[in-house]
Amino acid sequence: MTGSCSASDFCLEGDYLLGGLFPLHEIEKETTLFSAETTECFRHISSKSGYHMLQVMRFAVEEINNSTTLLPNVSLGYEIFDYCSNTKNLNSALRFILKNGSIKPKEKLNNYQPKVIGLTGPYGSTRTMTIAPLFTMDLIPMVNYGASSYALSNKLQYPSFVRTIPSNKDMIEMIIHIIRWFGWNWVAFIGSQDDYSSDGLKLFNKYINNTGICLAYQEGLSLNANYSLTLKKIDMLNINVIVVFALTQYASKIVKAAIANNIQDKVWIASQTWAMNQQLPREPGIEKIGTVIGITERLLSLPGFNEFVYKARGTSDAGHNDAEDEVKSKTCNQVCHYCSLLTAEEIINENPTFSFGIYAAIYTIAHALHKVLQCDINECQKNTMTKSYMFETVGTYEKHAEITFTINNSLLQWHNKKVPFSNCSVECKVGHSRQIEGFHGCCFTCRKCPPNSYVDFSRDPYTCFPCAEGEWSDEGSTTCKTRSVVYPQFTEIPSIIVMVSAACLIILLIAIFCLFAYNYDTPVVKSAGGGMCFLMLTSLILSSISVFFFFGKPTFVFCLLRNVIFAYFFTVCISCLTVRSFQIISVFKMATQFPKLHSLWVKHNGQRLFIAFVSFIHFISCVIWMTLNGEINTEKIFSRTDQTLYLCHGAGGKRHMGLIEDAFNYLYKDGYDDSQKLECDNRLIYLQDDWLCWLFLMFFISSSSSSHPNSTQSLEFHKYMFIRSPE
Repeated sequence: MTGSCSASDFCLEGDYLLGGLFPLHEIEKETTLFSAETTECFRHISSKSGYHMLQVMRFAVEEINNSTTLLPNVSLGYEIFDYCSNTKNLNSALRFILKNGSIKPKEKLNNYQPKVIGLTGPYGSTRTMTIAPLFTMDLIPMVNYGASSYALSNKLQYPSFVRTIPSNKDMIEMIIHIIRWFGWNWVAFIGSQDDYSSDGLKLFNKYINNTGICLAYQEGLSLNANYSLTLKKIDMLNINVIVVFALTQYASKIVKAAIANNIQDKVWIASQTWAMNQQLPREPGIEKIGTVIGITERLLSLPGFNEFVYKARGTSDAGHNDAEDEVKSKTCNQVCHYCSLLTAEEIINENPTFSFGIYAAIYTIAHALHKVLQCDINECQKNTMTKSYMFETVGTYEKHAEITFTINNSLLQWHNKKVPFSNCSVECKVGHSRQIEGFHGCCFTCRKCPPNSYVDFSRDPYTCFPCAEGEWSDEGSTTCKTRSVVYPQFTEIPSIIVMVSAACLIILLIAIFCLFAYNYDTPVVKSAGGGMCFLMLTSLILSSISVFFFFGKPTFVFCLLRNVIFAYFFTVCISCLTVRSFQIISVFKMATQFPKLHSLWVKHNGQRLFIAFVSFIHFISCVIWMTLNGEINTEKIFSRTDQTLYLCHGAGGKRHMGLIEDAFNYLYKDGYDDSQKLECDNRLIYLQDDWLCWLFLMFFISSSSSSHPNSTQSLEFHKYMFIRSPE
């Protein structure tokens, strides 16, 4: 049925028609579509905010028609339908693409002229995605004010679709900013079973990766779902932050269920669809459910809109037919029984969330038409101002130019005057790493990092990383410290004492050398070994010189001189003692039991051959050692938690010869008193090797133990190294 538009809010004649779809009513429960039946929206629940949207479109069209600059000598008209169903209002949408009362799908695109030049609406992503293909296939502009699903940004599927509100992507990013701002990580996400909520949930799961936020609970609810059970599950999980990303009718049921079930002290993050709802703040007991943080676009006033509404309404009842006349005179879904009962104040004070989006959508189409018709271009002055209505702005989120996000915490009213806690686990103390418990990374226990390790939350809060070589840390640390390098210094008193003692020993050995040389032909010198004594004394003097290379920072040259000089010449000395011990055995046992071997030994000067052979073998071993260890001549021993002791690698050899010499001494220690003398000589020579090191050790430890609490532990490491180093 059709009729005149002269006295109707739903249509206006003009040179060019615009289409509008607004939710003047809402269906309480969607039923399954079994027949091609159009829903009569006026039979369902009224939605005053939808009528407010309709009036904004009428105001924008009238303002454009009254302008002499935007579309001069051109008038805009409109046809508006009540759109309340996701799937059963296609009849209204199809009327927009009629041509002379019919649809010709096979007509060429360039020749096709639909009834309207553009469409704004419908409200909601699911409804928009249902009818969008009908318009975009013919590239009819759809300038939407209330469909935020990110899927609609796909220009391949929806080439002629644009919108004047942020997409779900922007909304989800802002929600995540809010959650991270207050340090929450244990949240619930409740939505409805539609494209709007499912798209929001998908984006939320995507963008919380690597943010430390855990989605502890999620559910998409239908209108007849058990809302009380859902809220009880959330309360049992100790979730105190709930994101309600749903259409108004679903959010209303959630809030009412929270009031009925005495759910208290939660933080509710409201999506744009219901953040500015006017009825929910008036619900009795809503103040007990906690703090509601709503997300919406910056509210901009529409200058002249209030006057337009007062003028259009006149008095509350004037100029409107009764419901029966409307049913007879209007097309299907252009009926609104309650609209005539609303006062101007009620219309003006309704939810303004989408007002500017609708206003901008109409002007977008008008400016496009201005360019198409090649109208004269004149400058337009915009005078907008923020109006807070009954809500208070506590923060802003800007993406243009650069991303800025701010919240004034002092404007938020929290329970107990403090930010609610909504984390699965209490944050670990400094120096403690997290140990995940269960499925979520936000649920964890804390473990103190052991010594020589640290935890870095910016890198990985779940791992205690070992300190690098040359670093240390105490238990429960967040950083490692550099160890101080320790080695014997030339200027230390213990070092000076040892070097002076070594110098005295060298002088003593030189004096003995001179004394033996002066009395070389005496029986005493000959019985002591004759010329072999000079070889031993020379070897002892040269090996004692190596003591001076024990001090200072170990370098390649110092380690080489210290180890090679000492190891080689001291081995020569020990080989001489070994020969002396063997000669005692040869005199008392070998001569009587093995006379031939004894004669060969004496005839071929076996002691000299033995010393030369041993010296040559050890010389070869020193060359091999230097070749294999040419680049590794120092080693680090961590003697203390905060210090590194640098020492040279040892070069072994002389102690093996000493063991052989000891064996010869004890083979026959009761046959000749010289065996006792040789054993004593041997011990004295060993003392020359070790007493300097032990003396230095005692001084070094005693000087450092008074200033360090771990001196006992240090003694053990120092002792090991100083005994091992001369090998």
